[in-house]
Amino acid sequence: MKALLSSKPVLWFLFLFNLAVAAVAPFAVDGGQGLLTSAGMAVVAAGAGVALVQGRGRRTQG
Repeated sequence: MKALLSSKPVLWFLFLFNLAVAAVAPFAVDGGQGLLTSAGMAVVAAGAGVALVQGRGRRTQG
């Protein structure tokens, strides 16, 4: 499961999808629930973005 979640296509999907949801959530859901949803999705998108940037400097061996 770790290999799947750390693959580049999955990280790009997590980054872009969660970033889009984070941008739309405050407008789609009213009140605090929209803000908390946006914040949670932004945290996931940031984590995927950091993993993409860290993986850029690493080279695969094999």
